[in-house]
Amino acid sequence: MRKTSFALALLTAAVLAACGGNGPRGGDQTPATKFSAQVTFGDSLSDVGTYAVGTVKALGGGKFTINGDNTTVNPEFTGKNWTEYVAAQLGLPAPCAAQTGLNGSAAAGFSVPVTFNTNCYNYAQGGSRVTAPIGPNNAAVNPTLGLTTVPVVTQIANHLAKSGGKFSGTEVVTVLAGGNDVLFQLGALQTAATAAGTAAGATAFATSLATQLAAGATNPATAAQSIGLAIQTEAARTGHTDTTIVQAAVGAAVQAGYTAAAQPAVYGPIVAKAQAAATAAGTTAGANYAAANGAAIVTALGTAGAELAALVKNQIIAKGANYVVVNALPDVAGTPSGKAQSADTQKLIAAAVDAFNTQLKNGIAGETKALYVDLYAISHDQVTNPAPYGLTNTTTPACGPNQLGTSSLVCTKSNVIAGDVSHYMFADEIHPTPFENSLIARYVLLQMSGKGWL
Repeated sequence: MRKTSFALALLTAAVLAACGGNGPRGGDQTPATKFSAQVTFGDSLSDVGTYAVGTVKALGGGKFTINGDNTTVNPEFTGKNWTEYVAAQLGLPAPCAAQTGLNGSAAAGFSVPVTFNTNCYNYAQGGSRVTAPIGPNNAAVNPTLGLTTVPVVTQIANHLAKSGGKFSGTEVVTVLAGGNDVLFQLGALQTAATAAGTAAGATAFATSLATQLAAGATNPATAAQSIGLAIQTEAARTGHTDTTIVQAAVGAAVQAGYTAAAQPAVYGPIVAKAQAAATAAGTTAGANYAAANGAAIVTALGTAGAELAALVKNQIIAKGANYVVVNALPDVAGTPSGKAQSADTQKLIAAAVDAFNTQLKNGIAGETKALYVDLYAISHDQVTNPAPYGLTNTTTPACGPNQLGTSSLVCTKSNVIAGDVSHYMFADEIHPTPFENSLIARYVLLQMSGKGWL
């Protein structure tokens, strides 16, 4: 029943949009609220062109979806994200990026001075987190691309500085963030787990190799020490490889009396056994590290959700905003990126998203000027039950290879995969297509209608 109700809700929203108002108000289709502007804070899901400069612009990109108005090719190829659809339905000007620019490589065309646009009120930036300034692809971690990733806390401060320290009370404010906190924390955990696995694997390889070679020497105990020292010395040398480490170990074994070890037929199986031991030890150590430290990610995302709720209350509503749409994080684990992870990692992502959404929802509970929109529930339902929404694919990204890998930032109709991708859910491994953005917008508008704002 729930799946059907979600799909029917979107259909209802589409009908209401076509009629220009909401059903409960009878024949009066005059909007309940006439908004003066749309002000947006968030990340790539709401970004309308922060990075549409330099090479990104030259490639026809700038938004994290299938870029470009190609409605003459397919009516769904609008190049719009959900904030643009909402603004159009509310009769507001098309959103424009409050800040543009890149801090990346000048040689690659990704170094463009940051510009602040006075009459633009979409502050959302790809890579932005809630309060942390360094997000995915920030110049500090990706100096080539160099995204600015201004966090939401600063985005709000920038708007208040522009607007005299307050909101007018007649604008609609949208907030959607937290996804990059998940991705950044998960990336850091995976990097650390890989390092732990690599270290454990190297130790296991050296131990197994030395033990096996020493067993054939004249004095195994003494040989084990000399072979171990040879391995340690070579491993510390700049430019060493697995091959040079094996050569050093075999040489030490020969000197210790195991002359047959010099033959590939002899040391080959020994090396293979050592490599197997290394793989097993590395896999176990990496998994153990992730399991032991995964809870910290859930805690961190709960903190981020609480921080975003506090910003909504103390820096948006308390500063005069009367209509604040606060979106939950969508189902990150259900994206192609999430599904590419192990089962344990998918559970970790789901737990982190739940912690964020729970703290966000609880943090704004009772705030009559805030509307909590459960994007998690509907996106999760779309992934598992796509047909009623008109979605034809919820597992494969529509964007093919491009100059930034497969990033939707420079995805256009010219580099999507073969076939009809107009009703795909995902443009790349995490970002929605224009069609999915239209579904998000419809759902947001429906919730606004239910709140009595439309």
